[in-house]
Amino acid sequence: MELRRCLLLAVLLLLAARAQAQDHLAPALNIALREEVLMVQTPGVFGGQLQTTLYRPPGEGPFPLVVLNHGKAPGDPHFQPRQRYEEQAREFLQRGYMVVVPMRQGFAQSTGSYIGGGCNVESNGRQQAKDVVTVLDYLHGVRDADTSRILVVGQSHGGLTTLAFGTLNYPGVKGLVNFAGGLRQDDCPGWQATLSRAFQSYASHTTLPSLWFYGDNDSYWQPWHYREMYRYYQAGGGKARLVAFGNFGSDAHAMFASHAGLKIWVPEVDAFLAELGLPHAVLQRLPLTVHEAPVPQATDFARFDDEKVVPRLKETGRQGYLKYLAAESPKAFAVSATGGAWAFTAGRADAMRLALQRCNGFAKDDSCQLYAVDEAVVWHVSPAP
Repeated sequence: MELRRCLLLAVLLLLAARAQAQDHLAPALNIALREEVLMVQTPGVFGGQLQTTLYRPPGEGPFPLVVLNHGKAPGDPHFQPRQRYEEQAREFLQRGYMVVVPMRQGFAQSTGSYIGGGCNVESNGRQQAKDVVTVLDYLHGVRDADTSRILVVGQSHGGLTTLAFGTLNYPGVKGLVNFAGGLRQDDCPGWQATLSRAFQSYASHTTLPSLWFYGDNDSYWQPWHYREMYRYYQAGGGKARLVAFGNFGSDAHAMFASHAGLKIWVPEVDAFLAELGLPHAVLQRLPLTVHEAPVPQATDFARFDDEKVVPRLKETGRQGYLKYLAAESPKAFAVSATGGAWAFTAGRADAMRLALQRCNGFAKDDSCQLYAVDEAVVWHVSPAP
């Protein structure tokens, strides 16, 4: 008995140390996206907690909801970091949605253990879907969450979770989006057919419309397989539309989480949202992050969008400034006070520092100063006569 107590204590101490280490290494919360991390209580006498990321758009709400369900990396799920999907969440935030990313049981700092269900992939998906229900139930008590308008999205194992969740016909859910969904189980005989049949079963228990994204060079699903999964889902009575986008980079499985994937899925999801009667127009462009340091005060030196008045630039520099105008904030453009050198950096919290560093490297001295930051001119040195 004493040995058992000691072993239990050792396990608890190990878990606590791991959580403490993860907290220490965790990135700072994204102020630009109003990021918050919650621990949502699971039901039952022996209930645990689900580590959940929440992003809010500007304003007071109430906001319709998007739930983003994560995939499963190889190895121990507890060592999988908290999934953030910042760039993907921003697309929904710009359209006025609150975005929620729950880490399911056994993943990251969520308590409990991952319940795989062996080779019963249908049961696996249904088990994962219970955690989505827990988080949505919690959101009913969040003042600015509009639980009457919900879109549920999932990538990879999260796509399986999303389609399984559809069988619950949860109130307020309007549609499902499946990015490369499924669970590859190479150790299970006939796992491809088993997965297809699971999708057919899910389809027979829901009336929710769904949008699917699969690519041809996906390292998890061969083209014949994802098309079979889609056919089985339709055969089960499921309402689905497949976007087969062909090859993508080195692995189509990474499309959703990639910046380059935005141009593929954002227009399709916008059209799907419109079909569902949900918000789909961009209300406000949001930066992905904010500057790491205070921004210099704007000056009245010149209009921000006039590349011809930027001091001491040759034609290549003026073309560079035009690219800067089209770039994403946070951004900064630096020029050399002694003439000739210039540089800009965009889409990074350290844009000001890097723009100056690069410009000084080209100038071979420390004469560079910031000309513009975001959409304001901050130049305070008069041009040479």
